[in-house]
Amino acid sequence: MDLRLSDRELAFRDRLRAWLADVLPTLPPPPDRDDWPARRRYDTAWQRLLFEAGYAGVDWPAEHGGLGASPTEQLIFLEETARARAPYVGANFVGLLHAGPTLIVEGTDEQRARHLPRILRGEEVWCQGFSEPDAGSDLASLRTGAVRDGDHYVVNGRKVWTSHAEVADYCELLVRTDPGAPRHQGITWLILPMDTPGVQVRPLRTVVGSSEFSELVLDDVRVPVANRVGAENDGWRVAMVTFSFERGTAFIGDVIESRNILAELAAVARATPGRDGGTLWDDAALRRDAGRLAAEVTGLWALIQKNVSEASAGMIPVQGASVFKLRFTENRQRIADLAAHVLGRAALAMGDPAGGRVVEDRVNTLSFTIAAGTSQIQKNILAERALGLPKEPRWT
Repeated sequence: MDLRLSDRELAFRDRLRAWLADVLPTLPPPPDRDDWPARRRYDTAWQRLLFEAGYAGVDWPAEHGGLGASPTEQLIFLEETARARAPYVGANFVGLLHAGPTLIVEGTDEQRARHLPRILRGEEVWCQGFSEPDAGSDLASLRTGAVRDGDHYVVNGRKVWTSHAEVADYCELLVRTDPGAPRHQGITWLILPMDTPGVQVRPLRTVVGSSEFSELVLDDVRVPVANRVGAENDGWRVAMVTFSFERGTAFIGDVIESRNILAELAAVARATPGRDGGTLWDDAALRRDAGRLAAEVTGLWALIQKNVSEASAGMIPVQGASVFKLRFTENRQRIADLAAHVLGRAALAMGDPAGGRVVEDRVNTLSFTIAAGTSQIQKNILAERALGLPKEPRWT
């Protein structure tokens, strides 16, 4: 894999930089984080701007409406937008990063024609209905049931940690269609319209006060069989495709942000007096910790390049995605700990003007090793699928 920039890629970067420089100053300020209707409008408006400029779905194949960019061009896009502090995909992330790519690989022609253009134009927002109160890390134990009734499935159950459900149009939903089958073989992947009768959305508030998560209560919800993605009872395999996109690309912006945080911390340390004269940056142990974390971030970026290249070649980077998810989330938690050390007392209170953002970021990173598959799950995947070790015994 050669990721040195060609003349074409340099031209792509320069065009993108120029476009960002022109467009970003014209954007309105972001809305309040708990004003979800306003946040949906803001995020979908940004998606529409990307679409009109030809940057929507930069990594999607051209035949499905995307830019069909090379792996290097995709990484240029992600790096340049993060560096310019452009808006994140926000409420569009499930559709653009998870559901859309899954439909490209596993969906029918009708499903692709119906949903992919609307996702790219910012007209359709998706959420994810995978986790349940008793099936988070052990997702295969999910209990939300779907019973076939003619041309519909009748769904009953509950889902939790459903990002942006309160403003979503559709949900990528995992249900159990064969309760008598082995745990991984009786699951089906469905497209759930969120305005279907029987769907209740109950917002959940996080420890930092945000409300991007919700609980879904599904009471005799009728989902057309035509909304099934893949075969009945083959949903676990389809979900693994979804997870490979989620774990392999969802944190790319965060990796770039990790670089920014480390640079900011180094600047603060150089300007903060130390205990014995000089500055905090004179502490060799602190410099060593910062350097090790920065080296890990560089390694993570190289792994992103590998995963993106595999995906562009039609491969599903399951193992690479699990390695990335495991290493990145633990790295980001250690960066947050380093930030607390550098800021000292300012990192103890969320309301402190000097350290409030760091406190919130540090609390948020606690969830990183849980969300999208715990670190323990990633280790099991790698042990079993990459190293060929025996499966972990199940205790009953």
